Amino acid sequence: MRYLIASFTHKNTNIETREKLSFADEALRIKLYDALIAHEMLHEILVVSTCNRVEIITSAKSLDGVEESIKEILCELTDVSCEELVDKGEVYTDAKAIHHVFSVVSSLDSLVLGETQIVGQVKDAFSFSYEHGYSGQKIARVMHNAFRCSATVRNATDISKNPISVASVAVAKAKEIFGGNLGGYSAVVVGAGEMGELAAKHLANAGANIVLVNRNLEKAHELAKKIDQVTVTVEPFSELSKLVNHYRLLFSATGASEPIITKNMVEETNFQRHWFDIAIPRDIEQCNCDKLTIYAVDDLRTIMQQNLDHRVKNAQKAYEIVGKFTEDFFKWLQTLSVDPMIKEIRQNARECSSKELKRAIAKGYIPKEYEKQIEKILHQAFNSFLHQPTTVLKNIAEQPQADTVVQSIQLFFGLNSQQRKALDTYKCDYQIQKDLYTKEQK
Repeated sequence: MRYLIASFTHKNTNIETREKLSFADEALRIKLYDALIAHEMLHEILVVSTCNRVEIITSAKSLDGVEESIKEILCELTDVSCEELVDKGEVYTDAKAIHHVFSVVSSLDSLVLGETQIVGQVKDAFSFSYEHGYSGQKIARVMHNAFRCSATVRNATDISKNPISVASVAVAKAKEIFGGNLGGYSAVVVGAGEMGELAAKHLANAGANIVLVNRNLEKAHELAKKIDQVTVTVEPFSELSKLVNHYRLLFSATGASEPIITKNMVEETNFQRHWFDIAIPRDIEQCNCDKLTIYAVDDLRTIMQQNLDHRVKNAQKAYEIVGKFTEDFFKWLQTLSVDPMIKEIRQNARECSSKELKRAIAKGYIPKEYEKQIEKILHQAFNSFLHQPTTVLKNIAEQPQADTVVQSIQLFFGLNSQQRKALDTYKCDYQIQKDLYTKEQK
């Protein structure tokens, strides 16, 4: 079993290519999953697609030709040409792949170091993959250890203290432009999703009134109710073309696959406008207006870096934690192999029977000349006794619950004592929760 990750992020892929590689659309994402899982070498797939990254996490029988196949599939399903992917992205395998996943979930690879949104995004992606049958035991092992690694990093360092998001940085930039205070200004916020909500809350904290625009008005009104320190007005999406030419500030964070603010909507004004496009793919089409400045995600890097100095000091400690989790993960995987464990149980049974037989002979309970015959009978008896549990164990070896079963047996029989971890270090939490919910519904 091997692991391979194809990673396209703000570090190695420009924003234009990342836009084309976005799999926010569920139908397109399923097409990607189906194409990848059909590959003869790939067992399990997990696709994480956010505004700053596309991570294709795979468990494979062999890595022969996998990297090339993934890139070919991406080119077939998106507007990205194979030539465009040359020198784009990074590919990680085995230990480096696990280290990368743990770093991503611990927000060490994020555009905003220490941001907390990535954990929820990866959990949602894993839930989707698992529910649709694209991932199982092998990727579940990685994910649950990654989430534990992330929690340890957050608890042991200050890397996520005073959380910073792309939305908060965008608002901070707006405050800088307008002299440090947005009181008295109004800002249009397009989108009522996670990023739109963050932008609205940061704007409210900065004193700006908010004009909230969303296709789903009910969701927009729900968000408006959460903000009570400033005036929040909800406008229908049909009014967007008027609003963009009326206000100085605009923050757009929708999940649209095409620009929602096009250049033909934009009129010249006699006041300066500052628009923050914090969506991937971008919401705002590039246009040339004398008094309009558009900031995309990548344009906010400088101010982000200025705000992250105290987090960088904690990064070394965080990476040490990630490194330790990576090392422990592979040590732990070695303990989960069924065949060596069965062999060890049989060897322990043989040694115990031989020891008791020699003791019985020494005390005169059994004649020495019967030793070989009795030893053979004892070994056959133990083999017969262990046949059923051995068969069952081999049959469930690829099931999500197998790891918990294996660790239980290790605990009961005292196996791998130097490498054995606590029983609850890993279990397929997601599957166990599903099973409990199903049981409660019956």
